[in-house]
Amino acid sequence: MTSLVLASTSPARLTLLRNAGIEPIVIAPGVDEPAVASRAQAAGLIGSVPDLVQLLAKAKGEAVANNPDAAGHMIIACDSSLELDGISLGKPHLPEVAKERWRAMRGRSGTLHTGHWLIDNRNPVAGQLPPATGLVTSTVVHFADLSDAEIDRYVATGEPLQVAGAFTIDARGGAFIRAIEGDPHSVVGLSLAALRLACQQLGVEYTSLWA
Repeated sequence: MTSLVLASTSPARLTLLRNAGIEPIVIAPGVDEPAVASRAQAAGLIGSVPDLVQLLAKAKGEAVANNPDAAGHMIIACDSSLELDGISLGKPHLPEVAKERWRAMRGRSGTLHTGHWLIDNRNPVAGQLPPATGLVTSTVVHFADLSDAEIDRYVATGEPLQVAGAFTIDARGGAFIRAIEGDPHSVVGLSLAALRLACQQLGVEYTSLWA
């Protein structure tokens, strides 16, 4: 068995992995995402929303790789953002922001991008970066045409405040998604198919992650 560290405190990602037969070790990355994104933007490293989510996933993974508790394990880090009209929409945090976003999204379609960064930290060597690989998955999400009352009630639950794009597909928000084109797990925040491919790229058998 190959042990996996989940560099995220997302309950949805943890549940997803557990349902897939993987029991990860959870370590919070503790990354200041806006600061990392701002520095990368200033350095000209971000030209698209996929660039952004991949960069943040890498930053989270590398932060956890520096944690002594992550030594001897594989590490998976992810970041998601909804692209609507060419703009990146992460976590709204505030109710008024979530309401504004849903009024812009309802009846329309956006693309949910999820960056994945997998690090092979099983044999860390001081002063050397461990082998790593990254993948971005993109899924088109078609939103239902919600009424103002539905938006207000949904936001009042608090669910959309701490999730990318202000929606979920695996909880209350699932009723407001008409359809998706792409990987449904990616919309939850971690593509199992991408994780398998990343494992292959690093020479790791995906099924060895199963508990």
